[in-house]
Amino acid sequence: MNKKQKKLLIRIIVASVCVVLLMIFSKYISQWYIRLALYMIPYLVSGYDVLIKAFKGIINGQLFDENFLMTIATLGAIGVGIYQAVNGGDDDYLEAVAVMLLYQVGELFQSYAVGKSRKNISQLMDIRPDYANIEVDGQLERVDPDEVEIGSIIVVNPGEKIPLDGYIIEGSSTLNTSALTGESIPREVSVGTEVLSGCINMTGVLKIKTTKDFEESTASKILDLVENAASRKSKSENFISKFAHYYTPIVCFSALALAAIPPIVLAIIGNDPMVETWIYRACTFLVISCPCAVVISIPLSFFAGLGGASSQGVLIKGSNYLETLSKVKYVVFDKTGTITKGNFEVVDVHHNTISKEQILYYAAHVESPSSHPISQSLKRAYDKKIDIDIVSDIEEISGHGIKGKVGGVDVMAGNSKMMKMFGIQYMDCHHAGTIVHVAINGEYVGHIVISDEIKATSEEAVKSLKESGVKKTIMLTGDDERVAKEVASKVGIDEYHAGLLPADKVSMVEKIIGEKSEKDKLAFVGDGINDAPVLSRADIGIAMGAMGSDAAIEAADVVLMDDDPKKISKAIRISRKCIKIVYENIVFALGVKFICLVLGAIGIANLWVAVIADVGVMIIAVINAMRTLLVKKL
Repeated sequence: MNKKQKKLLIRIIVASVCVVLLMIFSKYISQWYIRLALYMIPYLVSGYDVLIKAFKGIINGQLFDENFLMTIATLGAIGVGIYQAVNGGDDDYLEAVAVMLLYQVGELFQSYAVGKSRKNISQLMDIRPDYANIEVDGQLERVDPDEVEIGSIIVVNPGEKIPLDGYIIEGSSTLNTSALTGESIPREVSVGTEVLSGCINMTGVLKIKTTKDFEESTASKILDLVENAASRKSKSENFISKFAHYYTPIVCFSALALAAIPPIVLAIIGNDPMVETWIYRACTFLVISCPCAVVISIPLSFFAGLGGASSQGVLIKGSNYLETLSKVKYVVFDKTGTITKGNFEVVDVHHNTISKEQILYYAAHVESPSSHPISQSLKRAYDKKIDIDIVSDIEEISGHGIKGKVGGVDVMAGNSKMMKMFGIQYMDCHHAGTIVHVAINGEYVGHIVISDEIKATSEEAVKSLKESGVKKTIMLTGDDERVAKEVASKVGIDEYHAGLLPADKVSMVEKIIGEKSEKDKLAFVGDGINDAPVLSRADIGIAMGAMGSDAAIEAADVVLMDDDPKKISKAIRISRKCIKIVYENIVFALGVKFICLVLGAIGIANLWVAVIADVGVMIIAVINAMRTLLVKKL
């Protein structure tokens, strides 16, 4: 409990003790105004802040909120008690005090529930590093992470957070990545391993060369996503906000009509107007009408859902995306880095007129300016120093390959579409994998076979999606038909499309969206910079967050922090559980409200029933909303 909650709890306890004492001893006090004064003590102790907020709302023209309703209802009930006392009847102030007291109990419970749902988010906030260690004249100096430039060497001691993204140049250790990925198993790292900011170094001392500024590092990006998530409202939340905007004034004027019209009508026809009875019913009507249960529990359900997902390494950028995710029936995958690891390795070189070594020499040099994983694998396979001075006139043809000059020689390295584009006769390869054809001075010299390993969880991920009710899984790739068919078959994907350019992927997704039912949503899962357009075009874009490109993460609506495709089905199940709970709360809260409003209007329900209809329903709805945090076993 925080200080504010503890203070409210103390007020509730003090007011409750006063009420119990007054219930015991008030019968010995004959003067009604002394009883009134004594009952005002627990009333003000428990509800002074509600009265202040209501008064400020009146001054600012914001009348119709729960503070205003509570103030009018309880003061009206007190007024009825005073009216009865003045006219020689029994005065009763207990109901008004009890209503305020129980309302504050509900507020305390709601505050605690919100605090608990924020716990997962606050744990994420703990990934923000406070400092970075830089070695200066043999001594470690603490500096602000904002001041560290790209390419700097930082030192991370055991127990410290890694402040910026980079790779290890000295040392080995185990990292606690749970704040980023939701996985509790430590990760072993050593020289050459890429590490992300926000992870905690558990054992050895690490020297890390930074690759990103603090603002572009993983920890900063995650925090930015989380902090902005609450601002993106779902349709359900927007509906509830509009509902409360119109509902509250309607019930206030209805209560006023209930207090005024029946007495006037009764007086006109010559009957007892029963003014105090109808005012009491109007006060009861107001207490029942408070939309607290709906207004509080619906945003809380979404907030808890976002927090529960983040604890499992799934960052959803807003409750609107959480709502869309629950309706996903089609999941479209990119292949490289999503279904497969994206760790390309050269497995064979099939040469024609020149040697294997020469083919690798020309391919590695012409691909040297590119950061594409295939280019990186070619450079690793060449395993010698690349002379960039002899490389010139480089032109990358999207979805085809690269051409340029290496030592004055024209070199092309790309797929079969590139060979066809320039009219070069090439040899097909029957090996499974990505094929890089190489041509020198317009003549075909051979090809390189590059293989990419399927992720261990990909098959299970596809199976889990189908068990979650996804109608169809589809894979889009720029690779050739043979590779796509083999991967799709191994993983269990329903449909695949090969040889696609980035623009073709967008067209294919648009085609699938056009063919499916409007209520069924499509999710696209990708990781590369070329996936950004299709991530934006899909109903919901899901990006791989650990090794995915910044552009893909920026364009996506959901980010998987550990690149595990199995988390997609978990994210869908979390969203569906959240939406189910939201609808449960709406139906339950509004159903009870309307029944009790009718009972209050005709005099069957009193203020005690009103309290149950308001505070009781809110507590039940909030407890139900908190179930969205229980996501580990989904």
